[in-house]
Amino acid sequence: MKKQMRFIIFLLLVFIFPASIVYAQETASQQDTTQHLSWFKKWQQNNKKKEQEGKMLITPVIGPGYTPELGFSIAGGALFSFKTKPEEQGLQRSSAPVTIGFSSSGAFFVSSKMTTYWLNNNLRVNADIWFKNMPDNYFGIGYDAGRYVPKSDTTTAYDRMWFQVNPQVFWQFRPGFFAGGALDLNYTHGKDPSYVVANDPNYLMYNDRPFNAGLGIHAMIDTRDVAVNAWKGWYLLAQVMVYGHYLGGENNYQVINLDARHYIQVFKPGQTLALQVRGRFATDQVPYGEMSQLGTPFDLRGYLWGQYRDKSMLFGIAEYRHSFYKSDGTRSRHGVIGWVAGGSIAPDLEFKDWLPNFGIGYRLEVQPRMAVRLDFGLGKDSKGFYFNFNEAF
Repeated sequence: MKKQMRFIIFLLLVFIFPASIVYAQETASQQDTTQHLSWFKKWQQNNKKKEQEGKMLITPVIGPGYTPELGFSIAGGALFSFKTKPEEQGLQRSSAPVTIGFSSSGAFFVSSKMTTYWLNNNLRVNADIWFKNMPDNYFGIGYDAGRYVPKSDTTTAYDRMWFQVNPQVFWQFRPGFFAGGALDLNYTHGKDPSYVVANDPNYLMYNDRPFNAGLGIHAMIDTRDVAVNAWKGWYLLAQVMVYGHYLGGENNYQVINLDARHYIQVFKPGQTLALQVRGRFATDQVPYGEMSQLGTPFDLRGYLWGQYRDKSMLFGIAEYRHSFYKSDGTRSRHGVIGWVAGGSIAPDLEFKDWLPNFGIGYRLEVQPRMAVRLDFGLGKDSKGFYFNFNEAF
């Protein structure tokens, strides 16, 4: 407990204290009657000019984190944003955050979630890219395995290499209505398994068949004002993915993804109630690495990623996002959030055992409508810190 408290204090010093200094600089600069602007103010003005001209903005960020599966980590990266056609005033800025990190457990990880806009917002090309090489824990399939199998070197420990490349294309055929396709290439391979992991039926069947390849189609309704940080609007997605040998994959299975989100401005702009319900349903020969999982940085934050896995997953989140305002009435770059959530896994659609989740977070806007987020989530006998770019959903 003392170690955790020291780490929380360290996080406050790294993030909150510098953020307060930045806020003080902003306030002082408003009252400063001299012609000398701080380097930070000049940097802000230069970025504002680039933003208006549609040029690329690059914001480097480095900081600590803690998640149940990685342990303590240090992650660095950059948030890239740009307009694919700078002269188009109504075109949303594309974003490509990149994160690289190491953890105290010996893990190495790289991730990027690219969102790009083309042809006057009519064409969107997104991509999720992940790579992890890490000591990990595999509890087995099902709620009971995740809840009651003890985490230890002899029961759940193994080393895992995982990567995923998941590009997605969306075409707007009428205002707010999109259709398109997706490609998913993923690989999960374990080694040095503990005795229990080595004898798990799903691990035995699929660990030597680690590569999966799938194609899919999807339909989407999107009325969000800004996709990466919505203040209002709807997002509805239905997607079907089919994995098999036809693309070189080693397993045959299917996945249905359903995702519904609604964003409501509560008070001022930037003070938003964000709601999400999402389900993922897999069928046929589903490898352990491709089971539906809870506990990612984008759903039930605070659980160990992969502890709870099964063919079907369903969760819901209600999150309030609060932007602070300055004395002159303009929105500051600082904000806080809080959420409550619950989720469940099952071999079919009979969800019985539900996992509670709630947490709080801090936001520092580093580019227009794009922020660094620090979240602390709590679950059933689990907790974790998360350091990422942009909102969880």
